[in-house]
Order: sequence, then C-alpha cells, then structure tokens
Amino acid sequence: MDPLARINEMKLPFAELLGIEFISASPDKIVAEMTVRVDLCTVPAVLHGGAVMAFADTLGAMGTIVNLPQGAGTTTIESKTNFVAPAPVGTRVVGEARPIHRGRRTMIWQTRIATREGRLVALVTQTQLVL
Repeated sequence: MDPLARINEMKLPFAELLGIEFISASPDKIVAEMTVRVDLCTVPAVLHGGAVMAFADTLGAMGTIVNLPQGAGTTTIESKTNFVAPAPVGTRVVGEARPIHRGRRTMIWQTRIATREGRLVALVTQTQLVL
C-alpha cells in the first residue's frame, strides 16, 4: 500500500484532534501541515510547545511505521526539542521528518517545523523503539 494512503487510513485520534494533515509520505520523508488554532496556543497567542512536540512526535512515529517490518509496532522512547521562533495563531506550520538512523531495534527521526514561508519554529529529534 502507498505510504501516504497507509498513514491516512490509520486515523490517529490525537493527530486528528491537532488537525494534522499528511501531505506526503515515503520511507525517507514524512511531510504534514497543521494550522495554529487558538485552542493549541499559550499566552500570548502562539503555538504551545506541547503542541509543537506532539506534531513532531506524530511525524516521527509515522516515519517509523512506514519503515517497520510486517507486524512490528513502535513507541517513542526519547525526544528533544529546540524551540527557535513562535508560530502565531492562524499560522500554517509545515513539519518535515527525515530519518537519521533506521535500525532493527531503534529509529531516530529529525523533524523540522517551519512556517509556510520557511521560518524555522522548532527542530525535534526523537528515538523510536521498534516493538
């Protein structure tokens, strides 16, 4: 099955709550977008750090899933976020996750989150355990 179709078929409840829309998917890159809504913000009205991390975590997990052998699962075991700039309410953020390491037991993904104009919002590196 096509990786994008596979991801969209999964219907992750939390990803849907965040409003994540997957744009493209391959074993080497996952791209998704999300609109910064008021209910995802902190004060002042900018995207909450937890929402940034959840967005990136979802992309890294989906990248791992696309690379898993049949019947395997995954879970995040480590995540590190560098917050670079705010994303104000109404902004459309783009997440692009790429693998750093794809092993039998772990996979490491780095997700770059930026505005559509290219301004870097955050850089997230996470480790996924292969179950």
